[in-house]
Amino acid sequence: MSFAPTGPIDRVANGMPVRRQVLGDEYVDAATAPETEAQHALQEMVTGFAWGTVWTREDKLSLRDRSLMNLAMLSALNRPHELGIHIRGALNNGLSPEEIEEALLHTGPYCGLPAAIDGMRTARPILDAWKEQNR
Repeated sequence: MSFAPTGPIDRVANGMPVRRQVLGDEYVDAATAPETEAQHALQEMVTGFAWGTVWTREDKLSLRDRSLMNLAMLSALNRPHELGIHIRGALNNGLSPEEIEEALLHTGPYCGLPAAIDGMRTARPILDAWKEQNR
């Protein structure tokens, strides 16, 4: 298969609706209100590359599956801030609190017990708040 672009693609415009769907308007509005040119460029890269190039490939993996993968990868990388954001996104994409905990538990033997412990520690208040709101 050869690469043949069909014309200009605005990956930021393609990625923004998916980013908002997964992470919510409040988070995205705050994240995309940068104060400096460098912050603006970073948000453009995040939205265009991660969201507009990868997350939009729903015909390959569902948003739910991508969320599940993110939980494991962010836990393994010890990125608690991003993990917390994506735990909320995973809930938005249909994962249950029990499935999220199971994914984080699964990181233990493959990524190390500290990753699983920190992942669970990050998840607990988010999942508790979600359960309280969804009673």
